Amino acid sequence: MKILIVEDDRKIASFVQKGLKEQGYTIDVCHDGDQGHEMAMGDSYDVILLDIMLPGRDGLSILRALREEKNTVPVILLTARSGLDERVEGLNMGADDYLPKPFYMEELIARIIAVSRRTSGDQLSILHLGDLTLNLITREVKHNEEVLELTSREFNLLELLMRSPGRVYSRTQLLEHVWGYDFDPQTNVVDVYIRRVRGKIDLPDTPSQIETVRGVGYRFKAENLTE
Repeated sequence: MKILIVEDDRKIASFVQKGLKEQGYTIDVCHDGDQGHEMAMGDSYDVILLDIMLPGRDGLSILRALREEKNTVPVILLTARSGLDERVEGLNMGADDYLPKPFYMEELIARIIAVSRRTSGDQLSILHLGDLTLNLITREVKHNEEVLELTSREFNLLELLMRSPGRVYSRTQLLEHVWGYDFDPQTNVVDVYIRRVRGKIDLPDTPSQIETVRGVGYRFKAENLTE
């Protein structure tokens, strides 16, 4: 899951970023409304955590712009205010939830999972690839009925590839989406993790479900994905 945090309080933003990264999420952060608007409108996120009071554009302005563009990304408003009118206005504009400050990380994570489930639907929270099943909510991977033990990073890599079967991802794209920050393009971390995932999901003496596209990157075999 890729999440955008738009929060001008850098201490809160850092706290939330750290807590969500520990859950295996990919996080982008910005601290003002103008940049937040640009990022929200220009990239694809699974959830946006949006402070209402921001320098530049305010949070409700960003929310309004998203909904006017028919962007249905789940938005959770973060607010230090307790006024009912502001919360009602945000919900009427199309916010999916709100969370008053201060809050517990456990509650924020629960709300992120809840809005993701509501907007995606249970049928979209499970991916099937032959005998492989990936549950996006519980973050559980099974081969037939056997549970496979994947690290958070391995799960995120597998999820990205399974979401777009047949699409070739370059190593740079995989680094950006799964690791969430820039790496030396010469690093072999992607190749190392691909080998680890293959070792866990592939049967012995069978072709890998993750194909290498020489000189480009990797992709999941499109013909293996089932509804």
